[in-house]
Amino acid sequence: MIPTEKNKERNALLIAFFYPFVFVIIIWLIKAIELIFHFPLTSAGILPRSFIHLPAILSMPLLHSDFAHLLSNTGPILVLGGFIFYFYKEIAWKVILWIYILSGLWLWIGGREAIHIGASGLVYGFAAFLFFSGIFKRSTTLMTVSLVITFLYGSMVWGFFPEFFPEQNISWEGHLFGFIAGILMAVNYRNQGPKPKIYNWDEDDEEEDEEEEDEDEEDKEYWNTDSTADKNMLDENARPTYFRRR
Repeated sequence: MIPTEKNKERNALLIAFFYPFVFVIIIWLIKAIELIFHFPLTSAGILPRSFIHLPAILSMPLLHSDFAHLLSNTGPILVLGGFIFYFYKEIAWKVILWIYILSGLWLWIGGREAIHIGASGLVYGFAAFLFFSGIFKRSTTLMTVSLVITFLYGSMVWGFFPEFFPEQNISWEGHLFGFIAGILMAVNYRNQGPKPKIYNWDEDDEEEDEEEEDEDEEDKEYWNTDSTADKNMLDENARPTYFRRR
């Protein structure tokens, strides 16, 4: 890879992880403000089927109960969000915004009557999108990303079963709706975004084979002609040639 290509690749990585990094900075600043000014914002979370809390669809992913909750979402948001912006730069904003809105809206419609906060729904949505999109597109690179997601975050599946964490108040509905939103986006955008590489050598070989077949057919037509020679076209001074063995 020449230096200019390396610079382009590095810039693409920096840009891809810049937006998730900004989001992480925002949620950490909000938590810091809560602690510094003793001003809890948990009431700005989603309370299902409460019209007063309907705008909380936008604010819920920005709020976390404590630093442990915040830290558990920080790494996945950075990694998964960066992957989406890097590999799906053309549709990244659409995918993320739809997951953001749909996961929150479905939680508001079908969640338990409790205050729901945290960016876990986004994490599950991002992971589901990356995993299933890589499979749908049948791209070697994207399927490798799917395997990486499985290796790093495969254990997230236990987040759908709150009985395994009796001492923690987990919004399993938020996890589930975020996951479903990610699958839906993978299906919806399966024909958009990065395309599998098409190697031209396959097409070139087919063209060469067709040209050889055409040449063979022309030779057969030339030698298999039924027309007879016109004796009037022969040179009067032409003489036959004889080959003698030595």
